Amino acid sequence: MENNSSNFIKSIIKEDIESGKHKEIITRFPPEPNGYLHIGHAKSIVINFGLADEFNGKTNLRFDDTNPAKEDQEYVDSIKEDVAWLGFEWDGLLYASNYFDEMYERAVLLIKKGKAYVDDLTAEQIREYRGTLTEPGKVSPYRDRSIEENLDLFERMKNGEFENGTKVLRAKIDMSSPNLNLRDPVLYRVAHATHHNTGDKWCIYPMYDFAHPLEDAIEGVTHSICTTEFEDHRPLYNWVVAECEMESKPQQIEFGRLNITNTVMSKRKLKQLVDEGYVDGWDDPRMPTISGLRRKGYTPEAIREFVKETGVSKNAGTADSAMLEHFVREDLKLKAPRTMGILRPLKVVITNYPEGQVEMLDAEINPENPEMGIRQIPFSREIYIEQDDFMENPPKKYFRLFPGNEVRLKHAYFIKCEEVIKDENGNVIELRCTYDPETKSGTGFTGRKVKGTLHWVEATQAIPAEFRLYEPLILDDELNEAAESGEETTFLDHVNKNSLQIIQGFIEPNMKDVKPQDKFQFFRHGYFNVDPKHSTAEKPVFNMIVSLKSSFKL
Repeated sequence: MENNSSNFIKSIIKEDIESGKHKEIITRFPPEPNGYLHIGHAKSIVINFGLADEFNGKTNLRFDDTNPAKEDQEYVDSIKEDVAWLGFEWDGLLYASNYFDEMYERAVLLIKKGKAYVDDLTAEQIREYRGTLTEPGKVSPYRDRSIEENLDLFERMKNGEFENGTKVLRAKIDMSSPNLNLRDPVLYRVAHATHHNTGDKWCIYPMYDFAHPLEDAIEGVTHSICTTEFEDHRPLYNWVVAECEMESKPQQIEFGRLNITNTVMSKRKLKQLVDEGYVDGWDDPRMPTISGLRRKGYTPEAIREFVKETGVSKNAGTADSAMLEHFVREDLKLKAPRTMGILRPLKVVITNYPEGQVEMLDAEINPENPEMGIRQIPFSREIYIEQDDFMENPPKKYFRLFPGNEVRLKHAYFIKCEEVIKDENGNVIELRCTYDPETKSGTGFTGRKVKGTLHWVEATQAIPAEFRLYEPLILDDELNEAAESGEETTFLDHVNKNSLQIIQGFIEPNMKDVKPQDKFQFFRHGYFNVDPKHSTAEKPVFNMIVSLKSSFKL
């Protein structure tokens, strides 16, 4: 891990090793398979795997699959793919459901010790009896059932004799505790549901706060690293480990969760965006999911560096999305081949260039990385330029193409605009230009200078391509203004309706064999990724990863 100055968890682990408390460090990344991972999970992955690697320890990938109603094999598969793509290898691939038998036995132990009881209160009644932060809870009328009755009822719960919601197993702790998590929390509930891993073997399932500490203890986890939202759960975590008489006693340590501007970082909200059709699935490039970032074109190196730069502290923080963009630019600038793409084509006919002639011009693949070599691009009488690179009546200091002005074509020649062709509605549809054959790039021409350089694509061999341009999914400014004014809105009211723009253009013919996830820097536009979902051999689709420049500074 980097950013050591703020990594207090590393200091704890180092001290534990030096004191002899632990001979081997074991961490775990324990997602619930009820959605796709997002950039916040990437921070937890980097922390857990990174610390274990640094201290020559082990990290388990464990699925906290205790709620079959919301979990799916699709999510299990996506999580495994994301962790591996980020560059980490797990030492054990484990499931909470593998331990259901032992969890049941530990619950029976609690009953025998008089530390748990079967309750008939409904979920709503349990909430009412729980009390508030200022008022103690009320004891359930079923709290004093005998050990024998509780053992009998719990076994009958396991055997499927009761309907969903009719009975739960609760811990017997303290209904007047200032920590609401200790007011006889539910340990098991009846749930007649098929589980993705255990099938129909069970019709009772442990609650997260009971299962999680047992999983850590069973696996011998030394440091159970989680976000600060679980800090108030730590006394219950320790209670479960102690009262269930677990041999291993993991230490729970909390760190501040990561948020990013202009998006949402809640699985529930992300699922809502998917289910209600605001986005093109969990891997939509506008989503902060790891699969969405991968499809957009982000690299694992960029995400890891971003996460490390945010540091590890107790305080939750909100990182500027521009910071994440900075790291992908830094990673791609030496890796991504340069090329030219025309997003909004305007045809140019070079009237004094020989008809039927095509010449091949040399162009560097990446001027910042000369070892990548050169590519060849065709040039002929007909080319496409960007519509934005021409103005019929330009303002002062406009250095691109306009009637009578001369510009340089990147890697090619100077051209001068001689004539403007319009359709019946007055729209510019074609330019007639002349070129100066003495001005070819690379020949050392010094006769005169021009201030504008345009990119272009030869028209007869250009490959049609689709470009997808992205803006932030959530408009933070709107959301903040609504909150300050007291206006009642939800995050869905601030989804950016212009977050995706799809346009049709052309790319260089040497890109005919691009493959999904290939990344390029399009001259003057930005970095783009070949979309793995919608690209075809006939027509590639390019997702814009990030623009070329940002005002963000580390």
